Amino acid sequence: MNLQKNLNELLDAQVISPETAEAINEFYENKKPDSNNRLFVVFGVLGAILVGLGIILILAHNWDNLSKGIKLFFAFLPLLIGQGLCGFTLLKKPESTGWRESSAVLLFFAVGASISLVSQIYNLPGSMSTFLLTWLLLCIPLIYIMKSSMVSLFSLVWIVWYTVIIGYDDRYRAGSYLHFVFLLLAILPYYYLICKNKASSNFTTVHHWFIPLSVIMTLASITVRGDGEIMFVGYMSLFSVLYMIGDFSYFKKQNLFRNGYRVLGALGTVIVLLMLSFDWFWEDLRTINDRFFSTVNIAQIIAVSVLGLTALGLFIRGLKEKGLKGIEPITPVFLIFIIIFIIGMYSPLSTILINFLLFGIGVMTVRKGIRDNHFGILNYGLLIITALITCRFFDADLSFVWRGILFVLLGVGFFITNFYMIKKRKTDGL
Repeated sequence: MNLQKNLNELLDAQVISPETAEAINEFYENKKPDSNNRLFVVFGVLGAILVGLGIILILAHNWDNLSKGIKLFFAFLPLLIGQGLCGFTLLKKPESTGWRESSAVLLFFAVGASISLVSQIYNLPGSMSTFLLTWLLLCIPLIYIMKSSMVSLFSLVWIVWYTVIIGYDDRYRAGSYLHFVFLLLAILPYYYLICKNKASSNFTTVHHWFIPLSVIMTLASITVRGDGEIMFVGYMSLFSVLYMIGDFSYFKKQNLFRNGYRVLGALGTVIVLLMLSFDWFWEDLRTINDRFFSTVNIAQIIAVSVLGLTALGLFIRGLKEKGLKGIEPITPVFLIFIIIFIIGMYSPLSTILINFLLFGIGVMTVRKGIRDNHFGILNYGLLIITALITCRFFDADLSFVWRGILFVLLGVGFFITNFYMIKKRKTDGL
C-alpha cells in the first residue's frame, strides 16, 4: 500500500488536514526498521568475533618461537584494543548499537584470551570452572557499561557451561544451582531494562528464549547425583512456571515466535509426559521406593520445592485473575503429576493415568482451538493425541494392518476437524 498516495487522496477529499497528514507520515517513517543499522550490528559482531579468532590463530601458530616478554605483550594486546574501542564508542558513538555490540563482544573475548594466555605463560594452576567464573565476573559489568545484548547472551551461555561443569564436580555439586541463581540474578536487571525499553527488539526476543533454556539445561546438573526420579516433578513444575510466565499480558500481546516461555513450557510438558507414558520409569520408581528418600540430595529437594511453590503461586494468581474457565489445559498439569507420581511409587496404575492425562490435554487443547477459532491450537491438540497413539504402537502388540488403520483414522480426524473449522469460519463471516 502506497502511504503517500493514500494521504494525498484523503487530503484532496478534505478528510484530513495537512497537519494530520504530516503527522501520520512522520509516524510511519519513524516506525520503519533501520535495516542498515541492523546489518551494521550483525556484521560488526561477526567481524569482532572473526578478528579475535584470527589473532588467536596467528599467535598460536608462532607461539613457541616468541619470548616470554613478547608473549605477555600479545596476551594483553587484545585486551587493550578492546578497551580502547569500548572507550571510543562510549565517547564518540554512544547511540550506535553496532559500535556498542561489536566493541563489547571483542572485549568479551579479549578478556578470556588474556586470562588463558597469562595462565599458559606462567603455568598458573586452575580448572576450567575457575577460568569460566573469572571470565564471567570480569565481563558481566560490561553488559551494563556498554548496554550490550550480545555480551548478555554470551554470558548466559557461559553461565550454563560453568554450572553444568561444576554440577558434575563432587566439590560443588550440591551448590551448583546456587552458583547459577546468583550469576543469573546479575543479568536479570539488564533483561528487565530491554524488556521495558526495547520490547520489539530482536535481541530481546532471543533473551526470551535463552533465559528459559538456560534454566532448563542447568536443572539437569542437579539430577546427576543419586537417583534423579524426583527431578521429573521439578521439571513438570518448571515447565508449568514457564508456561504461566508466557501467559502474562506482556508476552500474550506478542506473537508466539517472541514467546519462548510459552512454547518451551508447552513442549516441555508434553515431551516429559510422553516419555513417562512408558512403563520403564514407573518400574524403576517402584524399585527404589524403599530407599527413595535416602537417594535424594538436598539440592534436589530445594529445587523441587522452590519450583513447585512458584508454580502453585502462579497458578493461584491465574485462578484469581481468570477464574477456572480461563485456565489453560496445561497449567494445572504439575499438580496432577505430583499425585500421579506419589501413586506411581506404589502402583502400576500411574502409567495408565499418565496416558489418560495426555489424552485429556490433547482433547481439551482441540476443544480450546475450536472454541477460539484458532487453527494452530487445534492442530497442536491433534498432534498431542497423534504422538500419544504413536508411542502406544511401541507398547501394543498390533499388526501393521491395524497400525495402518489407526493412522488412517488419525488422518481423517485431522481432515474433519480442520474442515469443520474452515466451515465454522465461513459461517461466522471470518
